[in-house]
Formats: sequence, structure tokens, C-alpha cells
Amino acid sequence: MSPRYFPGRFAGKVLVVTGAAQGIGRAVALRAAKEGGRILFVDRADFVAAVAAEAEGEAAAFSADLETYEGAAAAMGFASETFGGVDILINNVGGAIRMRPFAEFEPQQIDAEIRRSLMPTLYCCHAVLSHFLARGRGTIINVSSNATRGIYRGPYSAAKGGVNAITQSLAMELADQNIRVVATAPGGTEAPPRRIPRNAAGDTEKEKAWMGEVVSQVKQSSFMRRYGTIEEQAAPILFLASEEASYITGSVLPVAGGDLG
Repeated sequence: MSPRYFPGRFAGKVLVVTGAAQGIGRAVALRAAKEGGRILFVDRADFVAAVAAEAEGEAAAFSADLETYEGAAAAMGFASETFGGVDILINNVGGAIRMRPFAEFEPQQIDAEIRRSLMPTLYCCHAVLSHFLARGRGTIINVSSNATRGIYRGPYSAAKGGVNAITQSLAMELADQNIRVVATAPGGTEAPPRRIPRNAAGDTEKEKAWMGEVVSQVKQSSFMRRYGTIEEQAAPILFLASEEASYITGSVLPVAGGDLG
């Protein structure tokens, strides 16, 4: 699917997009820039600056480890110093590191999945709030997953269940302060090979087999029996970030070809 651009949709808005060096985050950040936004590309990958340089519009890059609170706070502070504030935060960092039956996970692997797919969202939501409260408005879009119902990703599923919970909790808490909090829940998504793999140690032969079972389950659970594209994920994220979605808060939108997760 080729993206349909809406020129000026984010004119005058400052967006922080995390996980912006690759995949869905990259597509979201580049498209938002083309639609008039002033974008901070945030990622711990050192090539995030090169990706930001591709933007057709005003953009900057910031390298941070969002699995730490210090990284999250530094990113939000840099956005405010660079652009004069923050209007929209898109929390895109996360992703299953390993695919294996829950009984096969080691304790440190469970911890790593939670750190990767829950803590950056929690930390960034907290770190951006002082900037939103100072401006009297703001929007948070969390990228969750329909893998809250899926095999061989128990700790990741738990992390994304936490993302759904913080989305709904904060939406209720902050609505009277003119702050919206929403989420999408992507299903399986076709993407180019990652420049930095999620599992740096590489997959074992068993894990490759389990991955095959996951792919089969994801496609069978989707009414459309296929993976989505990156653009099919970026489009609803940017809709929820826009003024067109001004009466939507606390919702988690499944984007998985009919699989509700």
C-alpha cells in the first residue's frame, strides 16, 4: 500500500517518535515530517541521525536508551529545548526478543522482555507529562500488540498487556487536563530485515522452528490470513495522533486484519 499523504496535517506540532530508526517508527516519523510536523527521531541505534536526515521537513535526532528513565527524560528534554515543547509522543519502542514456549524462558530472559517492551513506554509517558502539563495539552500514542493473545511470547504478551493498561489508566486520569492517550495493537507486520536484530545472540534452531509456528498462528488468527505492511500500521497511528481523532481517548485499536488480540 502506498501512503496517502495529508499535507499540513501536523503543521505547528512537535512530535517525538521513539524507535524511529527502523520499521514502523521510521515510517511514522518520516510521514509525519512530510505532513508538516517537527519531528524528533529517538532511537538507541547510532544511525538514527541518518534516518532523520531523510525527513522532508524539520527534524532532529536523539540517541537514547529508553530502557532507562534517564534516557527517556533526556529525550523529552531535548525535544523541548530544540523545538520549544512537545505536542505528541508516539511510543514505538518494543518487540519480542525471543519466541519460545513459556516453560523454556529463563528468568533473565523474562526480565529482558519486560524491560524492552513495557518500560520504555512507562518511562516516556512519565517523562513527557511535565512538558504536556506546562502547555496544557498533549497526545500520547502507544504502540501495543495483538500478541496479548498469541503463542510463544508470554513475557512480551504480558508487557504489551501492561501497555494497554497504562493507556486506559492514563486516559482516564488525564482527560480533564486536555491530554489524550490512545494505542494501536499491530498484528504481524512485513518489514525489511532489521539492521540491529532484536535478539543479538541469534536464534537457535529450536527458536527458528518456534518462530515458524508463531507466523502460522498469527496468519491463521487474522481474518485476512496475512501479515500487514508497515504503511498499514503507520496510517492508523498517525490518524490517532491527529486532530481528526480529538474525541478518541483510552482506546486500543487492533490493526491486525480482524484479530482482536
